[in-house]
Amino acid sequence: MGLDYYLSHEYRDRIYIRKDIILKLTEHGELNQTSLLSYCGLNLMKHKDILESLEKKGFIKRTEQAWGNKKIIKFAVTQKGREFSKLILEPYEDMFPRKERHVQEQS
Repeated sequence: MGLDYYLSHEYRDRIYIRKDIILKLTEHGELNQTSLLSYCGLNLMKHKDILESLEKKGFIKRTEQAWGNKKIIKFAVTQKGREFSKLILEPYEDMFPRKERHVQEQS
């Protein structure tokens, strides 16, 4: 497969997904589930376990608000989440930037 296939179908490691979620919530304060997933380019069915894991570990908090017959799910980053991002996720991305490409030149 050619290089253009890999560039257009890039795999995003789960650690970067976690960082993106925490970063977006930090930037916006609070986001409803649809907006958060859209901003981060995520699919609820594929990535729900990541949201649940972040919530269970106390890095984000989830709230539900009644809105007529429906409920709105909102997420916000916790202080623990901000600290985790600063101490772990940011240094990880500095060490292993996601833009880095290991393309061997052909001789």
